[in-house]
Amino acid sequence: MTTITRDEVAKHNSEDSLWIVIDSKVYDLTDFVDAHPGGESVLRQVAGQEATEAFYNLHRQEVLQKYESLCIGTIANEAPQIIVPKPGDLSKIPYGEPTWLSPQFKSPYYNASHRALQSALRVFVDEEVYPVAQECEKTGQHIPQSLIDRMAENGVLRMRLGPGKHLHGQKNLIGGIKGEEFDYFHDLIVSQEMTRANARGFADGNMAGMTIGLTAVLNFANDEAWKQKISEEVFSGKKKICLAITEAFAGSDVAGLRTTAVKTPDGKHYIINGTKKWITNGVWCDYFVTGVKTDKGLSVVLIERQEGVETTPIKTSYSPTAGTSYITFDNVKVPVGNLLGVENKGIQVILSNFNHERWTMVCGGIRMSRLVTEECLKWANQRLVFGKKLTDQPVIRQKLAKMIAHTEANQAWLENITYQMTLMPYAQQSIHLAGPIGLLKMQATRAAHEIADDAVQIFGGRALTQSGMGRTIEMFQRTYKFDAILGGAEEVLGDLGVRQALKSMETGPKSML
Repeated sequence: MTTITRDEVAKHNSEDSLWIVIDSKVYDLTDFVDAHPGGESVLRQVAGQEATEAFYNLHRQEVLQKYESLCIGTIANEAPQIIVPKPGDLSKIPYGEPTWLSPQFKSPYYNASHRALQSALRVFVDEEVYPVAQECEKTGQHIPQSLIDRMAENGVLRMRLGPGKHLHGQKNLIGGIKGEEFDYFHDLIVSQEMTRANARGFADGNMAGMTIGLTAVLNFANDEAWKQKISEEVFSGKKKICLAITEAFAGSDVAGLRTTAVKTPDGKHYIINGTKKWITNGVWCDYFVTGVKTDKGLSVVLIERQEGVETTPIKTSYSPTAGTSYITFDNVKVPVGNLLGVENKGIQVILSNFNHERWTMVCGGIRMSRLVTEECLKWANQRLVFGKKLTDQPVIRQKLAKMIAHTEANQAWLENITYQMTLMPYAQQSIHLAGPIGLLKMQATRAAHEIADDAVQIFGGRALTQSGMGRTIEMFQRTYKFDAILGGAEEVLGDLGVRQALKSMETGPKSML
């Protein structure tokens, strides 16, 4: 690249030729002035001058990358000072990564296989998921089939369901890991790395319905050949599936479902009638794992999209890319062989995956809190107000301290629970970990509330703008409440955790009384 002196740059400060210097690189903005979103006067104020401080006081690094074609050279005998991360790089910002990824810290939980997965998945997310996620979040378009295919090819779709036989013998798992070795720490890594796509609506639009719906088929289908057919269609990305439990009259109150399934006189089919609401991915799914009322209780049936199944988008606080929907079942005929589990005992099917669903939401929520904390650290360190950095203000440092403490404490609790999960069969997890996971989810979403509040104050007006420096903060403060509601409301899960603790006291030794 051409080298240019600062004296030469200084000559280009007119309407006919406008150059500036940002981080030792020279940019010719002559033809860009009229197109500058911030107006031409801002650029004319720094014409022919050093503009690094002024630029980073207003813009993100991505802006320079977007307009890289305007760079015409570098300043002679100078080298850029700004660190520009490459795909796959770890953050250089303190607390920008969990401690197990920091070179100065050690962890007993992660081995070489975990690190191989994290390294490969970081590149995959940075290069393939992030740009798609940002575009979908902005436009509301659903996840493209091309990205679904790439995740299927790399085994990411299978990984999203956690450890299990569905991963055994798979040869295409990203990072070269073995499916038989895939444990809950691998699962944690998948959840947290995928969250770095930094788009909350897309995070749910990215096959979240599959992660909470397909497990019911894998664990409760009554016909092995039928189970294999459905699972292979979904794992290959050819078909989409979602969980359809929630209704307008029954949110956390699963037992209050009103959708009915009545057997035909010959006993070979169910006739389904009813509605479902707030169903993630429902707009574009082929299969619906559906909670219904049968003659003596609650059951779960797999319904294929057909005549009588109608899905309508629901507008929510986050992007339509999530595919949130209202579903109507109008005299839908379903074979009784589509029953999952035992008739009238569907509550076992529904409850069976709640722990993993909530744990996965905690993984993502904590990683998103970390991303927000990282953004605030970067911004507060570069933003100048009244001639000083924001970090020179004790009140700002106090906000950052709380954000860091919340994030690190919750990550530590998450890793402790995850370790227990690796040592327990799923039945034991339901007994011993449902309460702790519920309490952690409550704590993580309460922490997100405080982190969002402090982040908005640090970024000011930019935190209310869906573009520019504060777009991550704007997205977070608008959407963090989803995790406080979905998968069980904060209050319900907090109560669950305490009730389980009290129950163990009541059945424990008399000395506990």
